[in-house]
Amino acid sequence: MKRLSLGLLLVLWATPAAGAGVTLVSRDVPLGNGRLLSGGPTPAFNMVGLHWQGDGSVSFRTRAADGPWSRWRAAMPEAEDQPDRRSVESRTRRGWRVGNPYWTGDADGIQYRLRGTVRRLRAQFVSSTATAVPSRQISLAGSPGLISRVGWDADERIRRGPPLYASAVRVAVVHHTAGANGYSRAQSTAIVRGIQAYHVKSNGWNDIGYNFLVDRFGQVFEGRYGGVERNVVGAHAEGFNTGSVGVALIGNYAGAAVSSAALTSLSRLLAWRLDVAHVDPRTTLTFLSRGNPRYPASVPVFLRALSGHRDTGFTDCPGNLLYGRLAEIAGIVSATGLPKLYAPSARGTAGQRVRFTGRLSTALPWTVTVTDALGKPVASGSGVSARIDWTWDATKVARKVYRYAIEAGPSVRPVRGTVGEQTIVSPPPPPTVSTALLSAVSASPTTVTPNGDGTTDTTTVTYTLAAPAQVTVHVADEAGRILSTLFSERRDGGKRSFRFTAEAIPDGIYKIMVSATGDDGQQLSVSVRVIVSRVLRGFSVAPAAFSPNSDGRRDELALTFELLGPAEVKLRVLKAGKWAASPFTGALPAGPQKLLWDGRRSAGRLLDGRYTAAITVTDALSSVTQELPFTADTIAPKLGRIAGAAWRLRISEPATVTIVSGGRRITLDVKAAGVFLVPRRGVSPRARVYARDAAGNAAKPLSVP
Repeated sequence: MKRLSLGLLLVLWATPAAGAGVTLVSRDVPLGNGRLLSGGPTPAFNMVGLHWQGDGSVSFRTRAADGPWSRWRAAMPEAEDQPDRRSVESRTRRGWRVGNPYWTGDADGIQYRLRGTVRRLRAQFVSSTATAVPSRQISLAGSPGLISRVGWDADERIRRGPPLYASAVRVAVVHHTAGANGYSRAQSTAIVRGIQAYHVKSNGWNDIGYNFLVDRFGQVFEGRYGGVERNVVGAHAEGFNTGSVGVALIGNYAGAAVSSAALTSLSRLLAWRLDVAHVDPRTTLTFLSRGNPRYPASVPVFLRALSGHRDTGFTDCPGNLLYGRLAEIAGIVSATGLPKLYAPSARGTAGQRVRFTGRLSTALPWTVTVTDALGKPVASGSGVSARIDWTWDATKVARKVYRYAIEAGPSVRPVRGTVGEQTIVSPPPPPTVSTALLSAVSASPTTVTPNGDGTTDTTTVTYTLAAPAQVTVHVADEAGRILSTLFSERRDGGKRSFRFTAEAIPDGIYKIMVSATGDDGQQLSVSVRVIVSRVLRGFSVAPAAFSPNSDGRRDELALTFELLGPAEVKLRVLKAGKWAASPFTGALPAGPQKLLWDGRRSAGRLLDGRYTAAITVTDALSSVTQELPFTADTIAPKLGRIAGAAWRLRISEPATVTIVSGGRRITLDVKAAGVFLVPRRGVSPRARVYARDAAGNAAKPLSVP
């Protein structure tokens, strides 16, 4: 097949849609041997997007209609603005890398720069005519003014299929479109129409990918078809579209600040839409990924209820200057439109006890009402508090479908649903579930010193599952930002554990986040705090048994260690976990250290017994404690004869026994108090027997027979 010449156009969807004023021309770009390609003659356009095949990357620049060239831009600055994997929408461009639609303003030229392997390159040129901003906007209870699809002239004829709906919205994902920021108010509608045309005609999606769009003037546009109050599944965050609402700010906010008008409208929009979903914007949750390059399918991901696109995938979206304000926006959203009802739930069915729960933003009178299919009251419960919790005893009612309503006065958006014989059709449960699924999460030790000395180099994290579950473990910083995923595996119910090694992790305070997803979809995340510190290395105690009796043999205990930085050091001696002595407390410099202790203490000499040497090292970051056992023993072992058995002897404690006979020495390791036999083989008729315990205490020698 011959290559297409630069002058040959493959025209797709070139006929303007009625009333939309949008044309789209698709061109295959011939690839030569160079890395810099001239685009040749192009149609007039004001938006462009690139598709290509291969593992390489593509950047481009455009020439404005009045002459100057733009800077070079990445063709796909925001990865994973995609439908969910294995969805119908994701199949149409399989094998192609899909770039973002980029608003360029009026342009008539383009150049491409390639890196790596690019086998095919296709440019999508969009021309979208600016129109007057509609004077009429729709406004629902609590919502900002919305420019409907009719208002921005959405082309309903190109939609490829009916909308899909999620059972609930659990998270809002904020984006930016990554196009130019210098558009006019009238051009905003052209940008939205152009994005729709590109998403549908070029990418093959059902409709525009975002649920809502907001421009820099504060105008809010209805996005994907299906109803602004319904849980429409979008195509904006691959792996996280089902159960989320995607809101895009038009423009690029990597280096540009968000306008006050856009911030106000975005906050009002999210306050209203999350109120419709009964989601608290300041909560966190675990969201089960449907698969993308960062989070494989079925991996639980820790998210904020108001997250940025970068939280769900490998992307810089929505830009640093917008992403950095999401916590502030969540605060504004949580304070807008109060009072509110969060996380309502109905758990149970007819023939059982049905529990209704929820949380109000402030204490209010609330009522739960249950009716039959004809609207006749069956049961009700009420209270005055910020916590809604009422259980309906439905064990004796007929097994059929019942309706319920959770209400807290005219200022609070109510919740309505049904409970039936086998299933529940109700608002979603809160992001976390009963601790029965995942409990008893702990780490031992809680401080890890991964310096290869064999002491507390790792920690063991244990947890208990009430049922089989998909378990995912993340390492997060102290603020909760996920740094890495340790594993994601299915585990059976019962007590489970894993070992955490922090060799590649710098010193600091971390959270080990254990997430469990049950077969019924219930999810729970519990974190445990772990300190990683390398300030202490090589702590050792020698000898393992010492004898502080001033006999010159093993009278001192040597405690050696190395400090990697200056620190406060406290050495304690514990007996069965209780204080027995404090041999040293003070500041020490970095470097090897050796402390000697002769057993003296303020309460007198140390008594014989088993002890623990506990060293605590405190620096600016943390306090690290390590413990090692030792024994104090000042009593010498005793050797004795057994009547009638000259070569059978008795010893009072474990010891090393040495038999000297005819210039020959035989050594026995007697591991317990009691009787032992002196070997006869190779031993003269007479022998001398010596014994010494682990602390160096020597027994009185004995002659045999």
